[in-house]
Formats: sequence, C-alpha cells, structure tokens
Amino acid sequence: MPFRFSTEPRSDRVVLRLFGDCDLSCLLELQDAIMSALAEHHAVQIDLSAVGFLDSSGIHAMVTGYRHAEQQGRALYVTGATGIVSHVLTLTGVADLLAPPSSGHGHEH
Repeated sequence: MPFRFSTEPRSDRVVLRLFGDCDLSCLLELQDAIMSALAEHHAVQIDLSAVGFLDSSGIHAMVTGYRHAEQQGRALYVTGATGIVSHVLTLTGVADLLAPPSSGHGHEH
C-alpha cells in the first residue's frame, strides 16, 4: 500500500496518522510532515495503527523528530503500533523512547 498521511488537529496536540508502508521512499515526506506538525503544535502524536511496514528510515525520521521536539520543549510520541511495526520499534530500542507520556510504564517517581 502506498504511503500517505493525514493530520488531525486536536485541542492539546495534532495527530499525524500514517497509512501504508513507511520505508526509504517516504523518508523525506515523513520528515517534512513531522517537522511541519512540530512547528505548529506543542505535541505531535504519530498514529501507526494503519502502517503495515516500517523500516529503519521511518524510525530514523521519528527519532529525529523526537529529538527536535525535545530541544524545542515540545512532545512527539507514537501510538497504535501493532504486529511487525510494534516488533520493529521494540527490536530497535525506540519503543520506550517514543512511548506516549502517560503510557503507564511502571510507576516511577
């Protein structure tokens, strides 16, 4: 399935919903979408629930966006990853980094 995305502004964030296969061919488009969303919103939620394939270039774009958000005092996180997409995020060690702020990972104080 070809890659595409939509943006859905909410009161406290924008949801960047990705569709299709996220690989090297969509890298620049994804980077632009993330940076545009971060420029206009304090928080960006990347919804991966409709993504069937994710490779290292897609992960790179999201991690780069996360680091940029952090430098700007903004937030970027990923939701909806399932199956192979979730597996790739976990294998590459970025699942926790990109987890939503209130994802309930333990109860650290």
